[in-house]
Amino acid sequence: MRDTPTNADPVIEVRGLTTYFGKRKILDNVDFVVEPGEIRVIMGGSGSGKSTLLRHLLGLHTPVAGTIRLLGRDLLSLSGKALKDFKREMGVSFQGGALFTSMTVGENVALPLREHFELDENTIRIMSRLKLEVVSLGGFQDLMPSQLSGGMIKRAALARAIVMDPKLLFFDEPSAGLDPVVSAELDELILKLRDAMRMTIVVVTHELDSAFKIADQITVLDQGRILLTGTVQDLRNTDNERIQDLLKRRPRDVQVNVDEYLTRLTGH
Repeated sequence: MRDTPTNADPVIEVRGLTTYFGKRKILDNVDFVVEPGEIRVIMGGSGSGKSTLLRHLLGLHTPVAGTIRLLGRDLLSLSGKALKDFKREMGVSFQGGALFTSMTVGENVALPLREHFELDENTIRIMSRLKLEVVSLGGFQDLMPSQLSGGMIKRAALARAIVMDPKLLFFDEPSAGLDPVVSAELDELILKLRDAMRMTIVVVTHELDSAFKIADQITVLDQGRILLTGTVQDLRNTDNERIQDLLKRRPRDVQVNVDEYLTRLTGH
């Protein structure tokens, strides 16, 4: 685990985060803190609330209750230009890469620079190619996304996410759809980025091997609540039955409430 200064302010501080979709509570009083230079993995089963939590951290949704502080700023108090400017300090690599298929790899990576800064084309080209070199895609700038493998798409998306040298990087399911070798290479790249660029990284994943390799701390969500935050060893040693189910891939014994089931069917 990486040592972090005890007197440093948290990069992320979430308190009492609660949100609903209709009448369904998706996040229930979520609290956690991420320290500078940390790789925090957020994991949980399908429907645990991890993707919803990520959207809140990105400022894409507003919770019913709670606070979110990123890099010392109250995220929920920002809007308009202030929010747009603040997002320059964050990078996001989405699950499927989210590259624009009509643009070359180089154009995709350069896009944030064109959106946020007034730079000459030569500077933009150099900066974007530097980041492609960082993710081992040097020389691929003129290819189209359709010409890339799944792992290359992930790395191109990562180059775009770091092109503005963010202090905070969010990575959504980095290993999804990749074979074990490519997944392991991407894990190594995440560790390299943290150390070389001094970034704080939040990774949302359900891949246990990847989580155990890169995480300083892991937060486990289940049905919108945090079951545990701790090191890999803390997770291995916990006697929490639901966490052990996740680690050992045991299916849950789901109990059906007959009255609720009939209500959903009839609408009454």
